[in-house]
Amino acid sequence: MREEDFIRERKELVKRLVDEGVIISDKVKKAMLTVPRELFVPDAYRSYAYEDHPLPIPNGQTISAPHMCAIMCEALDVEKGDDVLEIGTGSGYNIALCSEIAAPTGEENNSIILSVEIFKELAIFARDNLRKAGYDDRVNVIVADGSMGAPARIEFNRILVTAAAPKIPENIIAQLKRNGRMVVPVGSEFFQNLLLIIKDENGEIHRKNLGGCIFVKLRGKYGFKDYRF
Repeated sequence: MREEDFIRERKELVKRLVDEGVIISDKVKKAMLTVPRELFVPDAYRSYAYEDHPLPIPNGQTISAPHMCAIMCEALDVEKGDDVLEIGTGSGYNIALCSEIAAPTGEENNSIILSVEIFKELAIFARDNLRKAGYDDRVNVIVADGSMGAPARIEFNRILVTAAAPKIPENIIAQLKRNGRMVVPVGSEFFQNLLLIIKDENGEIHRKNLGGCIFVKLRGKYGFKDYRF
């Protein structure tokens, strides 16, 4: 497909998601119109990049369906200048969307944008995708056990967990700033609920169930036990 075909399909997808009420804010709409999803899927699946369903990526993982990416971005409510942590880089697409909002292309920024991936091969895949799409200048991808949180002694305004946790990851919540927001799927390996976690200005935790979902399993010490880093 030609680049103009991908742009046309991207616009059509975003319009559908707006019409369906999935995309609500202008900033999420702009990010999804800007980030080229076709650069975040394996070459064999590029022609399917703007169909609204998950697609396979290396290590038996998936890139989430566009509507789920939009739902998570809307719930996170990323603001320009936010420090953002992602647990589970995958293809790099979700963190590219967040970075386009926190640190828009062509504008100066001081945001710390960090994504943690447990699979080395997948981290390399994501770094290459981010480079091709022009986000490697603001997104740092590291290989580590993301179930333990970021291997850095800093807190983040927004945290996105893109793999299913067996329970709410308290150690990751500890890295959330006050007035911060975290989105995480929690449940069994076959079905989860997408939870919005809000830490208020007093450090109190509030939870909201955003509905059912199905994500790949979070691996590592505090994830599902079939894989250890």
